[in-house]
Amino acid sequence: MNKFENLKDVLTVKDIAEFLGIGRGQAYELVHSGCFHVVRVGSRILVPKKSFQKWFEGQL
Repeated sequence: MNKFENLKDVLTVKDIAEFLGIGRGQAYELVHSGCFHVVRVGSRILVPKKSFQKWFEGQL
């Protein structure tokens, strides 16, 4: 089973931290790095699963 199947379509910083097994601070650094598409809704930072998955698999 692909572990991406268990993820929501839109990820939070917390979701990314848990998926990668990293701390919250590192997850914030990653989403601010520009490695994948990030959507800001007010103060929330959201990441489309497809964009995160492409980055994780080295397709970006």
